[in-house]
Amino acid sequence: MHETTLAEGGFFHVLVPAIPELLWGSLAFIIVAVAVYVFAWPSFVEMLDERAQKIDEGLRAAEVARAEVADQQAKLADDIRDAQREATGIRENAQDNAKAIIAEAQAKARTEADSLITGAQRRIDADSEAAMRSLQGEVGLLATELAGRIVGEAIQDEALARRVIDRFLDDLATMTPELKNEAEA
Repeated sequence: MHETTLAEGGFFHVLVPAIPELLWGSLAFIIVAVAVYVFAWPSFVEMLDERAQKIDEGLRAAEVARAEVADQQAKLADDIRDAQREATGIRENAQDNAKAIIAEAQAKARTEADSLITGAQRRIDADSEAAMRSLQGEVGLLATELAGRIVGEAIQDEALARRVIDRFLDDLATMTPELKNEAEA
């Protein structure tokens, strides 16, 4: 071992201190330890407890936030699905409305076309009847003039001329359907 001789005649050992120093050093350590335990340790423990409490609160808040985020995501997914369903419904409704509008426009166009055709047919019938009357009058005059030329004198009596024209036109009208049937056959 390493022992060193001191000038006063004592020995000094590097690892083992002298008894008085050991006693006074131990007493000072105990006083400092008790002072730290009494004054500093409660503050330190309180600070550690506060820190642990804040960490626990932070973990709980994080868990609550995580649950809220999950709820919000689920709600958002539901809202998206609802919006998609609503958009699909709106699209289908719009297509149904478009089909109804097209059908209504077609029906209206058919009705207008039918009324135009009916009106045109009426005008054609009226024009044909007017033309027929006009032709009957002209044919009657021509027949009267022709009869006058054949007989050699003009018919002066208006009533007689009218009767002859009417009889001629009646004969012509009865012959006209027969002529039509023969022309069709």
